[in-house]
Parts: sequence; C-alpha cells; structure tokens
Amino acid sequence: MKIGFFEVKNWEKGFLKKRMKNVSVEFYPFALEESSLKVAKNFDIVSVFIYSRINKKVISSLPSLKLIATRSTGFDHIDLKEAKKRKILVCNVPFYGENTVAEHTFALILSLSRNVHKSYLRTIRGDFSIEGLKGFDLKNKVLGVIGAGHIGLHVIRIAKGFGMEVLAFDTHQDKFLAEVLGFKYVSLDNLLRNSHIITLHVPYNKSTHHLINRENINLIKKGAILINTSRGGVVDSEALIEALDKKILSGVGLDVLEGEELIKEEKQLLYDKGKLEVLANLVKGHILLSRDNVVFTPHIGFYSQEALERILETTISNIFRFLEGRPQNVVNE
Repeated sequence: MKIGFFEVKNWEKGFLKKRMKNVSVEFYPFALEESSLKVAKNFDIVSVFIYSRINKKVISSLPSLKLIATRSTGFDHIDLKEAKKRKILVCNVPFYGENTVAEHTFALILSLSRNVHKSYLRTIRGDFSIEGLKGFDLKNKVLGVIGAGHIGLHVIRIAKGFGMEVLAFDTHQDKFLAEVLGFKYVSLDNLLRNSHIITLHVPYNKSTHHLINRENINLIKKGAILINTSRGGVVDSEALIEALDKKILSGVGLDVLEGEELIKEEKQLLYDKGKLEVLANLVKGHILLSRDNVVFTPHIGFYSQEALERILETTISNIFRFLEGRPQNVVNE
C-alpha cells in the first residue's frame, strides 16, 4: 500500500522514516487539499494535520484511499460523513500529553508555592533579600482538581506523591479509581471552599465557558492558588483580576489566556504563525501578566519532545493496526 504524510516537519520525517522502513511512504511539507491533489492520487493511506481540508471533493478525487490518519485529536477538518460513505476509515490521536500537561501543572504550582517566579524577578534586579519570599509546603495541603479525566488523573497521582489530599469535581465519576488513588469527588462549590490549590483540566465548550466566574470565585478559600492549563475561556479574566485584588487568590499560574480559543490544537502553535500573532497580541499589556504573583507560560503545557513523539507513534500504530485488519482510534465507524 502507498502511504502519504502531509504537513510534515523535517524532524518528523526523520522520525517516521526510521519506524516505517518496511512500507512505501512519501512525505510532503504542505497540506493535502484541492490544490495538492495531484500528488495524492494513488495513495491508499494519508496522514494529515489540521490544515489539510479533506472535503467531499478531495475524498472523491482519491479513488484508492482507504484510511485517513489525522495527527490531531480534533477531526473537524475531515468530512466524516463522506469518508464513511466511501468506506474510508478516519482515525485520530485521542491522547498524547496527559503526563506532560500534568507535570507542567506542578511546575506552575511549585513556582508559586515556593516563590520561584518572584525570586527570579527580584534577583535580576540585583535584590537578594528574602523578605516576602517565604513559601509553603505542599504536603498535607488540599488540591482541588476540576476535571478528573486523563490529565486530571495524572495530576492526582503526582499530588499523592507530594503527600497532598485531593478533592475532584467531574461530571463523570469513577468511584473505583477514586478509591484506588485516594481522592474524593465533591461538588464544585465544595472544592472551591476547601482547596488550597485549584487546578483546571476541562475541555472548553458551552458548559465550561467561565466555569470560574464572579459568582463562584468568591467561594474560594482565602489565599488559595489557581492554575489553568486547559483553555483560557474556562476562567473569567475580570473575575480573576478582582480575586487577586481582593486577595482571595494569592497567586495564579496560567498556561492559557482568555481570548486564545481560536487555537483548536496545541500543535497549531508550532505550525501557524497567525495563531502565534494572536497569542502575542493577547499577551501584550495584559493586566494579569504585570503582577509578580501571576506566572504565565505561552501555552507550552503540551510541549515536550516525548509528547510530540507520542503523536507520531500513535499515528504509526493507527496505520499498522489498520494494515493488520485491526483498526484503532476510529472516529467514523
């Protein structure tokens, strides 16, 4: 079978070549769309990222196509209905950065709990005093995890290693896992009232828009820390500023900002200069980022070499499982 990879970076090409020695593979740096159909005519399998527009015309122009393997979690760039009609399977990469984002979450937590960020800002000004830099231990503190899915569960495992107590809020509860990992499901209000540190790990949608808002942010235990590595729109920025002003929150760790919801896939930041400009304009002069008790990172929670390689490994696995007649991660069955 002939396989074509589109939107491939140089390092990805080298990685894929090593692991796909025994199959016929071709690589292209550009997207697969109507303007680039000529090179894809004879492919049985294509692998794409989100800039490839696999619409009805593209699908109907590829008579040999049997599998579309997208290297993304989302798949709205592919006409699933048309693919199913043509008996073409579509598979995705459902998970790749659970532990990566969880580790970054704790990087933000520790930066605030031990005043790493404040200390750095102070020392680069030539001030080596330690007044106001007293931190606090994580041991025996209560961590509130909003969204106990794949990432949230990794956060919980790490928290237990620090000797923390964990409360979790999630619409889907796994009581068995809660017992095994030693955490407790509670209501959102309960979590906000009783957590020393609150961390968000929910997707962004209508039900999670401004999940943390002016109404419930006042419930938070005074002096708590809030961490957001999910999506900016989950937290109302004005409520966040007000909570910092009123000292309800003593610190905030952000890997995302409200207004960057145009970024559908984390890897867009690696591919799309336009999205980087959106983020840059958002960051410039942002009132939150002028505070020494706010730690901000530019949406890099997902960004580790291992996580990027897992995307490729899952894609390779998707292709080989299909070739073996045991397709996995199929989204249009």
